[in-house]
Amino acid sequence: MSADQSTAETTAPRPVPETAFERRFGHPPGLFILFFAEMWERFSYYGMRGLLKLYMVNYLFITVRQVYQGKGYTGAGDPDTVLGWGFIKGLLPAVDPATIQKCVTDKAAKLAAGNPSEGVVGLAADVAQKVAEQTCAASSSASILYGWYTGLVYLTPFFGGILADKLLGQRRSVVVGGVLMAIGHFVMAFENMFFPALLLLILGNGCFKPNISTQVGNLYAPGDPRRDGAFTIFYMGINLGAFICNFVCGTLAAVYGWHYGFGAAGVGMVLGLIVYLIGQKHLAPDLKMKGASGSAEKSSAESAAGGSEPLNKDEWNRVGALIVLCLLNVVFWAVYEQQGNTMQTWADEQTNWPKIFGFQIPSTWFQSFNPFFIFLMAPLFDRFWAWQAKRGQEPSSVSKMAIGCIVLGLSFIVMIVGAQVVGSGKGSLFWPVFCTLLLTVGELYLSPIGLSLVTKVSPARIVSMMMGMWFLSSFVGNTLSGYIGALYDKMPKEGFFLLLTVLGVAAGLAMWAFNKPLKRAIGST
Repeated sequence: MSADQSTAETTAPRPVPETAFERRFGHPPGLFILFFAEMWERFSYYGMRGLLKLYMVNYLFITVRQVYQGKGYTGAGDPDTVLGWGFIKGLLPAVDPATIQKCVTDKAAKLAAGNPSEGVVGLAADVAQKVAEQTCAASSSASILYGWYTGLVYLTPFFGGILADKLLGQRRSVVVGGVLMAIGHFVMAFENMFFPALLLLILGNGCFKPNISTQVGNLYAPGDPRRDGAFTIFYMGINLGAFICNFVCGTLAAVYGWHYGFGAAGVGMVLGLIVYLIGQKHLAPDLKMKGASGSAEKSSAESAAGGSEPLNKDEWNRVGALIVLCLLNVVFWAVYEQQGNTMQTWADEQTNWPKIFGFQIPSTWFQSFNPFFIFLMAPLFDRFWAWQAKRGQEPSSVSKMAIGCIVLGLSFIVMIVGAQVVGSGKGSLFWPVFCTLLLTVGELYLSPIGLSLVTKVSPARIVSMMMGMWFLSSFVGNTLSGYIGALYDKMPKEGFFLLLTVLGVAAGLAMWAFNKPLKRAIGST
């Protein structure tokens, strides 16, 4: 899902000879240990992320609170007790009073009317006005904070990789990261500790994410043809965790309260850590990098690539081409990440969710559609591209990425039409779900292709740094997504979704325009 899959290459030999398990299942048991550890870690991350913006807008930063996700405003609280909120609020852009008032008019009317079909009783007019003023004022800040959080989780892995290489090693880094994240999820249960909890999650992810992905590659010898298949299996673990988490975390938040949802995310992280600790005997030894543990030896990859020799003209051309793609990749993620931000707001406020056997489906289940569509379509696209390749018609990597960006932008045309049909009321689930289906097609054309391209095109001796740069583009894009999302309440909905369309299509066309010069620099990949 999104840019979570990693394709780290290593030169570590396989730690053990082939076993009966390996002969039967085709891969060493360590792969399945890492699969389940990563699955539970992604369960915790996406389970918490699906609740994050709604929690800030409807509970944490207002005084009349929605105790159960998606239900009535029946609780009381004080956002000023949230540690650091006064300071952070002062750093956020001020919201135009006229913008707030425009939002308040529609919001107050909806709150006063309630939603009998979902068992939500309407509020008294004065209470509805108060809640609307607070939620409308909080929405912009929550969008920006959401962007910074999802951005920073892509920044810290760069430093987590350095920490593992130079000091802790991959195994200990994964354990440290898992412990920090588990603590962060549980600390989220205390409202006043919201920002320290986010910090723990950001730091923990930085230690965990790059090092568990690297260990997948460590299980295989150089040139082992099973490596690509191993990363595909690992990627499915990511999406399995992202798929099931919302059915658990989102449901608990709706039925028992927000903190039960966050607590379930913490339990998921603990399960992942337990799986990892129990299965360590099946994992490869940590890589010994130059500079680690006082060793001055070069890795075999570095030696083969010419050590620390300066880059030649051809290599600089390839680096420059990747930098251009990274800059355009920023726009992709800024638009793509609206699915957990403004699209989740739409799913919560302007979508009629059905009941199943009397149970009202919570809006947070919306976050499971993207990984579901990945499960459904990834094998189909793999076969489709293989079919194209046999006929010599498969697009180049850059062309695929351009197609992905354009499809991403065009997917929001569905929401433009939906906004016109729904207006200020609630409408069909079709609009956000069909948009997500198309958006996922764009993701499959760009995200895994871009990661693969980095590993193929980068000069061998700086491939890790270039992969770090790719993830840094995700950091910038995710952070930018928060500022773009803040426009959701300032613009007509049709205008907002049109902006996303223009950004996505423009980035795709820019990639297409650069296709020939990039292909000259990169080659035929």
